[in-house]
Amino acid sequence: MKLSSPAFFEGALIPAQYTCARDDFSPPLTWSDIPPGAKTLALIVDDPDAPVGTWMHWVVFNLPVSAAGLPQGIKDEKQLAGGGTQGTNSWRRIGYGGPCPPSGTHRYFFKLYALDITLSLGNNTTAKELQGAMKGHILAEAQLMGRFKR
Repeated sequence: MKLSSPAFFEGALIPAQYTCARDDFSPPLTWSDIPPGAKTLALIVDDPDAPVGTWMHWVVFNLPVSAAGLPQGIKDEKQLAGGGTQGTNSWRRIGYGGPCPPSGTHRYFFKLYALDITLSLGNNTTAKELQGAMKGHILAEAQLMGRFKR
């Protein structure tokens, strides 16, 4: 399985429009090579370099396997128009919260999971709850890492 973005390459700087420094849009993402037997996809974006521990920037689950990605600027709504549910990030709100490090350069990991089930989780699901529900159901995963410094 592969995960990429037309906005930035693996290990590159994430453009400011996808961060708190500017528009805080979610970046466009594309994926391919979803394994046979996958029923849904899940996406978690985190910052392991946050001073308070890993900070969760985006939680999305039950994405349809027929989707080839997500467009730029996903709205902060519980249900996505094309299918999928957004959970709660570390700011305790639904949707995407872009990179916003207090100091230094941080790494941001976009992690995509192919699952063999449709998850029965609510809109207030946190990344920790999602990770627990995915255990034993991950068929494949892909990752894209970008960096940002304010």
